[in-house]
Amino acid sequence: MRIYKAVIFDMDGVILDTESICRRTWYIAGEKHHIPDDAVEKGFRTTIGCNKNDTKLKLLELYGADFPADMFMRETSEAFHKIEAKEGIPLMRGVLEALGYLKQNNYRIALASSTRRVVVEQQLKTAGVLQYFETLTTGDCVIHSKPDPEIYMLACRSLSLLSTDCVAVEDSPNGIRSAYAAGMKCIMVPDQVQPDDEIKKMLWKQCETLSDLTLLL
Repeated sequence: MRIYKAVIFDMDGVILDTESICRRTWYIAGEKHHIPDDAVEKGFRTTIGCNKNDTKLKLLELYGADFPADMFMRETSEAFHKIEAKEGIPLMRGVLEALGYLKQNNYRIALASSTRRVVVEQQLKTAGVLQYFETLTTGDCVIHSKPDPEIYMLACRSLSLLSTDCVAVEDSPNGIRSAYAAGMKCIMVPDQVQPDDEIKKMLWKQCETLSDLTLLL
């Protein structure tokens, strides 16, 4: 008997290979603001999975209360769109195989992304996978993004399911913390950051690519 009814995915770094692009944009903006590379890397890793509001708070915390956080975020966004327009955003490995398998086996599929809804819809549509997702819960739906559990609690609610009925698929520590705090089983497919001992204790499973989901569910 199957235990879980739905799989809720993060988007950035799980469905779409956006995190590697984001990392490039942080270094582009960081150079303009004369931020040392190690501080840029710490900021990028700390804010993976956060929405705009929480990213701003973390920027001010890391780089000082007088840091031009809004300008920095605008510069990273502009750099991202330039790269996206020139190179496109590839799918992560195993996405189509995993989504096709879940759909074929009657799992409900949803999304919980800290990115704004208009961007989520556009990027998933361009990638050709929007139709797989029954609901989209996005960063502009919540006050606090990951690691706060709010976004995953809302995503489960959007399917009228309990969190214990749903599996979360994440690539970042903040995402795992969010889903775990919401009471979900967590599968991590690491992208830019590997799990430390704290995160490993929260994982149900760790996978190399999304195609591994066909062996787990």
